[in-house]
Amino acid sequence: MVQIISGKKGKGKTKYLLDKVNKAVTEAEGSVVYLDKSAKHMYELSNKVRLINVSEYPITSYEGFIGFICGIISQDHDLEQMYLDSFLKLSNLEGKDITEAITTLDEISEKYNVNFVVSISLDEIDMSDEIKKHIVISL
Repeated sequence: MVQIISGKKGKGKTKYLLDKVNKAVTEAEGSVVYLDKSAKHMYELSNKVRLINVSEYPITSYEGFIGFICGIISQDHDLEQMYLDSFLKLSNLEGKDITEAITTLDEISEKYNVNFVVSISLDEIDMSDEIKKHIVISL
């Protein structure tokens, strides 16, 4: 399952995502991973959440990002949930159509039993109907 937290920059998506991951880790039976563009939120996350600073890795394309996600999944068979903050920046999809990316994440989620929660700096109105069905909150 892919859940989307949408809204323009500065609307509180990261705060909402941090609260959601910290609550989820208390109930999770497996591993929880949080991907971000920096380590800035390290002290706001539970120490049970694995923070990955994606900017430390040479990911220069959407395809490379999907490979990175699959690599994380392949290394942790107990992985249950992945939280992706600043999804457009992490996946190199700023200003591009994200329909294929969300569909691919949904397929990965189903195949490997990993739930994704992503924050996207777009208003709901700027997304396709295919993407809108994944929105859990629009700020």
